[in-house]
Amino acid sequence: MFTLASAVVAYLRAFLLPRHNLALEAAALRQQLAVFKRKQPRPKLDRLDRLFWIVLRRLWPGWAEALIMVKPETVVAWHRSGFRLFWRWRSRLRRRGRPKMSPEIRQLIRRMKTENSTWGAPRIHGELLQLGFEISEPTFTVPSLTFRTLYCFFVIEHGRRRILHFNVTLHPNSDWIVQQLREALPLPCRYRHVLFDRDAKFGSDVFEFLKASGIHPVRTSVRSPWQNGIAERWVGSARREMLDHVIPLNEQHLRRLGRAYLAYYHDDRTHIGLEKATPAGRPKHARPARAKF
Repeated sequence: MFTLASAVVAYLRAFLLPRHNLALEAAALRQQLAVFKRKQPRPKLDRLDRLFWIVLRRLWPGWAEALIMVKPETVVAWHRSGFRLFWRWRSRLRRRGRPKMSPEIRQLIRRMKTENSTWGAPRIHGELLQLGFEISEPTFTVPSLTFRTLYCFFVIEHGRRRILHFNVTLHPNSDWIVQQLREALPLPCRYRHVLFDRDAKFGSDVFEFLKASGIHPVRTSVRSPWQNGIAERWVGSARREMLDHVIPLNEQHLRRLGRAYLAYYHDDRTHIGLEKATPAGRPKHARPARAKF
């Protein structure tokens, strides 16, 4: 607590110092911290220290440049640990809810992830099903900074892997999903089929809307995520390339992150399934000829 209070006092004191003196003081402190890191074992950080860096990460864009004792990935991992602790506490307050997972399955999931670091949730879930464990796979959700669960909705075109629509909400329901489909598939629609997973949110209202629009809705089979592999792979890419490195503050922040990622995904990211091209079809640049002297 004393360390956190000292940091707040130092922040307020910065407003009273001239910019030149403040820059010199920051350089001197950085040099001393670098020496301390080189000669001493890494100090232990308590929960208040971790909370300080999680909050600072949202308030200051240049937070990563000031890190010396820990890595940016460590701060993201602290937030995920806090998210698990928060929902563990919430679950204890409720007597009803989803049955607890057995210690055997938890240990097996940890072992799979340790021995196969590139495996994501769909791969681990599939392996558990092959071993006879009946367990559901989480939907595409993202924890916010305040531990609220944000639900992501997207529509992907199979031909060029383009994302036709992306949005975020705290409260998904059939009315909200129908509105997203209206925006993603305006009439007249050139698509004839829409493939869904077996989420209960894709109910009769959603199917009736698609049929009225001349689109045939299709559900994947039970426990068969491979039937919608293109969408599953996009979720994995979004997690590895964006969500594993940033903590969304709220719905608006996640939407901005999603738009920025989609701009990169469509225009710059190459795909093996597209013969190393991009969904938007980035033009190839001719290699400049070497000058002759």
